[in-house]
Amino acid sequence: MILYPTDLSPLEKQYWLNFAVAPRPICFASTISANGGVNLSPFSYFNLFSTSPAVVVFSVTRRMKDSSLKHTLQNLLEVPELVINLVSESMVQAMNLSSADYPQEVNEFTKSGLTAIPAQVVRPPMVKESMIRLECRVMEIKSLGENAGAGQLVIAEVVCIHFENELLTEDGKVDATKIDLIARGGEEYYYRANASSQFRVVRPPAIPGMGIDALPDSIRKSEVLTGNQLALLASISEIPEVNPAFIDSHLQQIIQYFSINPTEMEQEVHRLAAEWLQKGNTEAAWQVLLVTL
Repeated sequence: MILYPTDLSPLEKQYWLNFAVAPRPICFASTISANGGVNLSPFSYFNLFSTSPAVVVFSVTRRMKDSSLKHTLQNLLEVPELVINLVSESMVQAMNLSSADYPQEVNEFTKSGLTAIPAQVVRPPMVKESMIRLECRVMEIKSLGENAGAGQLVIAEVVCIHFENELLTEDGKVDATKIDLIARGGEEYYYRANASSQFRVVRPPAIPGMGIDALPDSIRKSEVLTGNQLALLASISEIPEVNPAFIDSHLQQIIQYFSINPTEMEQEVHRLAAEWLQKGNTEAAWQVLLVTL
């Protein structure tokens, strides 16, 4: 399917784009008006854009029904301060309840049952139930249009960061396995980012990898190894030498049973290398593959 935004209605564009760009972290923004009225609303067009200065950006789109400005933006135009409360699974239903289009005088903290606590630096309150909170001051609000669904970009500097102690290790670092944040998808779909969905990808070394184009053809064109597995093999700077100390009993069996058929032996070797890569051992995978080179 090929779609052109100019052919779609605002709602149709929102539908397709929200599925395409997902999952999206949620900016659960607490703001305050000039007369002290508090608002609490979630926005999923949100991310970190700079670390020095510390800058986050989120978008408050105009209402689809009449292109009017939402209460959050009205508050920020009056008092350019906010708290971004990150949303954990334990508060997702309360967050969803707060997203209803209540009248401006209604306090969503009261409706959602969430607890308002004072911030350290800014005037809007924080959500006590949130495990991570960012106090921010607005640097700029940039309008992307006046039609329904047009984003109003809020560029904000983070002036205070809160992490609940239970998310930290004994030496004061973040324990990633304890993070349990919610992200947004298309329509009514959400994602849960916790230990069960986490995996590590080791950053490339200081010396660039050889690249997939430098892999031997028999490996690069393998019918067994996946694109991710080829990228792991290509992440080292050069093809390694044979290590005489490397022993793999399965490899010895493959050589014994398939040596008379080089094509089958190569495929079996590639399957074994794939197993080593699945275990995170690129060095062993290469030692296996060297048998057929």
